[in-house]
Amino acid sequence: MEPFEFAGKTVVITGASMGLGEVFAREVSRLGATVVLVARSRDKLAALAAELPRSHVVAEDLSEPGAAQRVFDAVTAAGLDVDVLVNNAGFGMLGRFGDLPLSEQRDQIDLNVGALVEMTYAFLPMIERRQGGIIQIASTAAFQPVPFMAVYGATKAFVLSFSEALWAEYRPRGVRVLALCPGATETPFFARAGETAAVGKKASPEAVVQLGLRAFRRNRASVIHGAMNYMTAQLTRFATRQMTAKLSASVMGPKAKAALPA
Repeated sequence: MEPFEFAGKTVVITGASMGLGEVFAREVSRLGATVVLVARSRDKLAALAAELPRSHVVAEDLSEPGAAQRVFDAVTAAGLDVDVLVNNAGFGMLGRFGDLPLSEQRDQIDLNVGALVEMTYAFLPMIERRQGGIIQIASTAAFQPVPFMAVYGATKAFVLSFSEALWAEYRPRGVRVLALCPGATETPFFARAGETAAVGKKASPEAVVQLGLRAFRRNRASVIHGAMNYMTAQLTRFATRQMTAKLSASVMGPKAKAALPA
């Protein structure tokens, strides 16, 4: 497959108002791409767009029914042909499954899985015509059960499996599909999930994005950021999933978190 260059391409980025999405937007814009910034907050998107040349704003809450189609319609109405989709929007919550509001856990599924699938489905035909690709933001949580973040971990396991399957389906057709799997990263994710959801030292979002772009150019199916994260992701190769779940519970559970230094 030919090397991929972002100059002159159009990139749609969800969750673009902050965190990894904002860093992706800044980096691909620096590389010469036109960026379509998608998130709930029109004001934050407008402020970012004011700093980036060749940028467009689409304010949508992707957890709402029909939002992905509305994004697609807005992009096509602007006369844009999309080369790359970065499905970054998502969130997680820390706590015992039965103690967390069901409505918010459904919102996790709707955003982390439902919107990602719908955005992929909407834009994939155009991306195939343009011989571009898709970057899906998964997580190291995708590789093992995650007690006390059960729904979040399950959604990211879906993203990883879905992305690797699409990579194998569409690689012969000239389409790149990458699952980027960061561990704890210095982003506003933990403002909602809670700081105690972080395990290990947080990576810089810039380092995660750079790794993702390198892996995308190389047509990787998936990539894990960080040596320790890579090793942790391999646990299920050496222990049963039951043992891995118990170990994860001991790390993520309330007693373990209460014992962590402030």
